[in-house]
Amino acid sequence: MAMLEEQLKVLKTTFDKYAGKDGDKGSLSKAELADLLREEFPGMAGDKKQLDQFFTGLDGDKDGTVSFPEFVQFAATLLLMLMSQM
Repeated sequence: MAMLEEQLKVLKTTFDKYAGKDGDKGSLSKAELADLLREEFPGMAGDKKQLDQFFTGLDGDKDGTVSFPEFVQFAATLLLMLMSQM
């Protein structure tokens, strides 16, 4: 398997690891997103107010959850931010 393909699967596997604990396996609740950030991005977890703002920004369709496509947009934005710091 090509390296990029492996990394894309890691992205999906990471999403799946946290999604569904609160019911819907196709999306992240705010609590699930908080768990993901705490475990996978310790420097980004922040306080409740920051999490609320972050969640609101990720929830593009305003349905109260973060879908996989919304999560992928977050990952792409994060990658661009990291690349700009190099």
